[in-house]
Amino acid sequence: MAETWTVLKILQWTAGYFKEKGIEGGRLDAEVLLANALGLDRVGLYLNFDRPLSADEQAVFRQQVSRRARREPVQYILGETEFWSLALRVSPDVLIPRADTEVLVEEALKKGAGACSLLDVGTGSGAIAVALASELPEARIEAVDLSSAALAVASDNARRHGVDGRIVFREADLYGLNGGPFDLILSNPPYIPTGDMADLMPEVRDFEPQLALRGGDDDGLAAYRSLAAASARLLHPGGWLLVEVGIGQADAVRRLFEQAGLSELYVRDDYAGVPRVVGGRKPVSI
Repeated sequence: MAETWTVLKILQWTAGYFKEKGIEGGRLDAEVLLANALGLDRVGLYLNFDRPLSADEQAVFRQQVSRRARREPVQYILGETEFWSLALRVSPDVLIPRADTEVLVEEALKKGAGACSLLDVGTGSGAIAVALASELPEARIEAVDLSSAALAVASDNARRHGVDGRIVFREADLYGLNGGPFDLILSNPPYIPTGDMADLMPEVRDFEPQLALRGGDDDGLAAYRSLAAASARLLHPGGWLLVEVGIGQADAVRRLFEQAGLSELYVRDDYAGVPRVVGGRKPVSI
């Protein structure tokens, strides 16, 4: 007689299996994946602990578990993640948006208003551009990325949320930016130092796009050097450059901004107390 797998039983087994594979938060991952496989939310799982899974449901869930056991991120398995309370499509062509980046959006909303002009550099999934378009209906937004595959994902996310008519997506190299002038330039650029790449979690190192991770120099600051240098010609006088930074990089990026002639420099922590956003303003006199 075939073994009966209930919701609770398969959750317990999967959580233990993920723990054996060295996956932190295995129980949560198991719940998220099973909820998806069954078309439920996590509350629905708790209300259906005794429900047996059909053979088809087991097959779908088994495939998801196999992918997660190989350390593929849950977001790529589901093809979706949440950012700024927006459901966004993600694929291995784009970096998975993190909650830390919402702090960058918060800072942008403090600086931008009305019919302001914004440039999102290295847009990836379009998370920043789409979030800002949803909050600033009069803003003129351009979003650039070197990857055409990433731009396809970003464009799809803009269509999903009805803001595709207000964002211009274009393919451009971070190191050869043009256009503007802009009131606000935002970027969550690649910032992982070359020597640190091998030490990243497998979920990041082996699945997320290298183009969106590798900082280019030994210190990971190549993109910030380029953005700081370009700010003088790309920003309106009084315009702001706001960037997300990695752990331990805020002071160095702030110095780069100062050397580039930006003023009113500041650093904003994320909600874990980590310096996460560096901002600088183009002086009105320049």
